[in-house]
Amino acid sequence: MDSSAAHSPVFLVFPPEIAAPESESTNLSAVTYGNQSPLQKLFASKMKILGTTQILFGIMTFSFGVVFLFTLAKPYPRFPFIFLSGYPFWGSVLFINSGAFIIMLKRKTTETLIMMSRIMNFLSALGAIAGIILLTFGFLLDQNYICGYSPENSQCDAIAVLFVGILIMLMTFSIFELLISLPFSILGYCEDWC
Repeated sequence: MDSSAAHSPVFLVFPPEIAAPESESTNLSAVTYGNQSPLQKLFASKMKILGTTQILFGIMTFSFGVVFLFTLAKPYPRFPFIFLSGYPFWGSVLFINSGAFIIMLKRKTTETLIMMSRIMNFLSALGAIAGIILLTFGFLLDQNYICGYSPENSQCDAIAVLFVGILIMLMTFSIFELLISLPFSILGYCEDWC
């Protein structure tokens, strides 16, 4: 073995911003999250998934509204109440916007985006509550007019099943949207736990 190879020194050169001055402490510090609730931990880790879920609920609400619009069969005495309120359309806009703000908030956190996300989730929660009330009221109001004035219509059973199924799905989407957007509007977004 060559003695010159065994004793060749290795020099490491660090840029000045990496090398710590001797006056500074190099002790590592950690932040504890002991005061974090399980709900906050869940929402912090699943923000993109929940935002995407809100967008999908908005798209499906809009889609069911369009399907429901094209399944109107004669002789309807009037439009169903849910279309007079327009809920499948304005509700879907609220759900899509609140989901998009949550996804943008997870990607880039600014004070303005935090405030806008909280406002949109609050509006989405209010829209979901209004949708639940409107869907319930609409079903109670339209239950005698599902097949128009003539229940002997040959398509009455299919129309009734489709009408009730769409109302149930819209109600389910509204409940889930409320369960997603309400915690985000109450808890907001905090950099300490996200």
